[in-house]
Amino acid sequence: MIELYILLGIMIVGAIIAIEIKDLLSSIVAVGAVGLVLSITFLILKAPDVAITQLVVEILALIILIRATLKKDLPFSTSGRWYFNTLITISFVALFFIVGVKCFKDLPAFGYPIMNVAATYLKDGLAQTGATNIVTSVILDYRVFDTLGEATVLFTAVIGVLAIVRSIGRKKQNQKIEEEDE
Repeated sequence: MIELYILLGIMIVGAIIAIEIKDLLSSIVAVGAVGLVLSITFLILKAPDVAITQLVVEILALIILIRATLKKDLPFSTSGRWYFNTLITISFVALFFIVGVKCFKDLPAFGYPIMNVAATYLKDGLAQTGATNIVTSVILDYRVFDTLGEATVLFTAVIGVLAIVRSIGRKKQNQKIEEEDE
């Protein structure tokens, strides 16, 4: 339980940083960090499907926000910073590879599941839920909170993307507001 409090604290600090920082790009990165920690929180709460949905939406929203923030492409740097960035990138890829190999070693062999939840759903699904479609009973009865979480994350992402890419309501600095636009 303590890890949830730590993750909540990290999310609060990230949100405060996103609000208080002056640089817009840094603010977007802070918001992305909050979304990543939220995805990890969903994993700890045993909701991997919501965590995956949150991660995908967070990555896409972060890319769109960064692209909307940058007015032009960043120039290629040939200074010493390029070596540092390359070293960090290679370190991240190596760490990702090592963690991935460790995770794949812990997976059970194909065809031998760890949990027998599916057998319970198939055996007791009709009697407990009254739904003849087992997929519907799993999504809307057994896993209703996960489904609600996924729908909320996707709805929020769509609203955020629409708010960014909309053209109605935007005006140029010298443009005069006409009565029909109000």
